[in-house]
Amino acid sequence: MRAVIFVAVLATIAAGKARAQDAAAGEKVFGMCKACHQIGENAKSAVGPVLNGVIGRKAGSVAGYSYSDANKDSGITWDEATFREYIRDPKAKVPGTKMIYAGLKDEQKTNDLVAFLRQFDADGKKR
Repeated sequence: MRAVIFVAVLATIAAGKARAQDAAAGEKVFGMCKACHQIGENAKSAVGPVLNGVIGRKAGSVAGYSYSDANKDSGITWDEATFREYIRDPKAKVPGTKMIYAGLKDEQKTNDLVAFLRQFDADGKKR
């Protein structure tokens, strides 16, 4: 009986820690990205490229943005797993990138950021 209660308590704790992706929370996380990136229908490249439709896009492919050779030549197509690895430590994933961000280590914030980014198609329209 104690084992059943113990397992139930552990399951409750784990469920509280693992919450689903939250696009609204991801928009708040994106606040730190805004220093360099834009997203949405009127987005323009700035210090960093526009992030419209980033999940599913080939790295180094936003027209008019001056990418590092490392990024252009990386061969990456941004799927969720690759983006997560990159955003955790950009310089480790793409040595030579000019992105100067130290990385997002919090898995939940990364989940939320991905949910936020996934809302925007390549034209910046919300899906």
